[in-house]
Amino acid sequence: MLILGLDPSLSCTGWGVIRVEGSRLSHVANGQIATSPKAAMPQRLATLQRGIAEVIAAHRPTRAAAEEVFANKNPQSTLKLAQARGAVLAACGAEGLEVREHAARLVKKAVVGTGGADKTQVQAMLKVLLPGAQVAGADAADALAVAIADANLG
Repeated sequence: MLILGLDPSLSCTGWGVIRVEGSRLSHVANGQIATSPKAAMPQRLATLQRGIAEVIAAHRPTRAAAEEVFANKNPQSTLKLAQARGAVLAACGAEGLEVREHAARLVKKAVVGTGGADKTQVQAMLKVLLPGAQVAGADAADALAVAIADANLG
């Protein structure tokens, strides 16, 4: 089984694909899709949707997983996140992929062992769980963590 983990963001959406064979996990690929802050919102969303569609076409995952949406203190930031998430999830839906959603605390707990883990702890555990994986950046690392959590949560 291949799981596509997603960390949607308007500025830079992370993605990661892992292979699950029984209880064994292995890294397949990861990356980040950045958008230009100078581009209009429809173009930025199209870039995200097209980018995720290309990832799906290249790797043919069995299912996808994303963190549940959370509300920021800034309503504009929450709205932008929701729009980016919509573009990413629409790309999955267009390909018929099931998308599972997990709370951020649950992702951290599944990967590190505690829901209060910080980004550096998550990234350190990725090196243990996916040895040799070259991670494209923090957003890709978060996406891989979501995929691992999804695999562990069944």
